[in-house]
Amino acid sequence: MRVRFSARSDVGLRREVNQDSYGAQELPQAVLLIVCDGMGGHVAGEVASRLGVDTIIATFAASAPPDAALRDSFVAANTAIYTEGHGSMGTTGVAALFVDGQLHVANVGDSRAYMVREGQIEQISRDHSFVSDQVDAGLMTAEQARTSNVRNIITRALGYQPEVQVDVFSLPLRPGDTVLLSSDGMHGLIEDSEIAEVASILPPEDAVQRLVDTANDRGGHDNITVVIAQVDDVDGLLTDTAAEVSEPQGDALPPVAPAAPPAPTERPLSRLGLLLAGLALMVLIVAASVLLANPASVSAPDVARPTPSTSPTALAATATATSPTATTSITATTSITATP
Repeated sequence: MRVRFSARSDVGLRREVNQDSYGAQELPQAVLLIVCDGMGGHVAGEVASRLGVDTIIATFAASAPPDAALRDSFVAANTAIYTEGHGSMGTTGVAALFVDGQLHVANVGDSRAYMVREGQIEQISRDHSFVSDQVDAGLMTAEQARTSNVRNIITRALGYQPEVQVDVFSLPLRPGDTVLLSSDGMHGLIEDSEIAEVASILPPEDAVQRLVDTANDRGGHDNITVVIAQVDDVDGLLTDTAAEVSEPQGDALPPVAPAAPPAPTERPLSRLGLLLAGLALMVLIVAASVLLANPASVSAPDVARPTPSTSPTALAATATATSPTATTSITATTSITATP
């Protein structure tokens, strides 16, 4: 399998520090790409996102089943960030693993993974946000979610609690497929249809530049990070006519809808504060619903979370970047040998 990828991160126009981080790990039989969007204050967010990327790469066990390896590396990142910050900082995380003609995506938070195939775009990852949960529950329309003043409240992050739930998705790859990872500083300002057009007609290095420039042209109210990988060749190509996305256990893949760019606004609270506020708001909504249905008994729902585990394998030859003030970028082409 041959994959070309490029990444670009920009501080934007309204932030003093770039709290986004990205990473790329080339393995003998795989490629791992990561984007993290930190939160927790002037310095803490940058530390959290950098630690998230570094830990995911260092603990990824290439010999393990891909889905399990991704999940375990995210759990390890959560533990590392929580230990470092004692719950005072956190980061989103999204990763794409290319191996054996398959794509495996893991995510926590609202950083996204997209697939662009034959000019059509589909969001692979699931947003862990208050408005996404409201849409899934039928309490808010997709249009209302795109313009809601609480659209930045996230319900999961790496590092704010001792344990974390990670979603993992898998699907077969085809020649010509383009996979895109982004922080919300990009996809919050650019519609899905525009992303698809840029990713379809430009090579990865030009596409990431165009998307970053467009986000800045529309206000650049947050840090902007984009990673784009294009699959040029797939060993053992599958012949099915439609890619099926495997869903994480217990969670349904949300419907994909074009994201209209919301009006840029300064966030009055840190992303971590919004995360905690969102969790509190969700508990209040659930409690109120139960009270109306049965005034004699009100209890908060139990949330089952997996036990943290880590993978010991550390990998070398890492290409990663983060910058407090400047734009950073990487571009590479790699050939992946199929597993015997």
